[in-house]
Amino acid sequence: MVAMTTTIPPKDWREGRRLRAWELHQRGWKQQAIAEALGVSQGAVSQWIARGRSGGVAALRSRTSPGAPPRLTAQQRAQIPALLARGAETFGFLGDVWTRARVASVIKREFGVTYHPDHVGRLLQDVGWSVQKPLTRALERNDAVIAAWREQKWPAIKKKPKRKDAPWSG
Repeated sequence: MVAMTTTIPPKDWREGRRLRAWELHQRGWKQQAIAEALGVSQGAVSQWIARGRSGGVAALRSRTSPGAPPRLTAQQRAQIPALLARGAETFGFLGDVWTRARVASVIKREFGVTYHPDHVGRLLQDVGWSVQKPLTRALERNDAVIAAWREQKWPAIKKKPKRKDAPWSG
């Protein structure tokens, strides 16, 4: 009887399935029987066995996809909060509100790197900034006048049912 191929537990069920296929192959099982036992195609088992033969158990382990290299260095990313702390008006924007598009513009200006505004949101989240919704109230707002209008004028102009027994949703 062949011992387990590894003592390190699998990271996920897919990796566990590949390791189990390799173990069954080491025990002399045919590819078709392994595929049936694990509920996968024979082609998948064939690929896993080929990987196991060429690289051993390590080749069957899950690998993280490297993805594209970051366009900003770690040092540049660390500078973003300090840049934003200077304020949006410092960079020529009207109003001191940061939007993702504005931050993308500053990143392009300061570092020469272009990012889509949606990705800028992820960058900001990574450096510890969160979404803030600015108040959109007019500076001239007068709450007393609004309350008086709501109490006096609104009931007079609000639609009323035409008949007393008519249904209405108001």
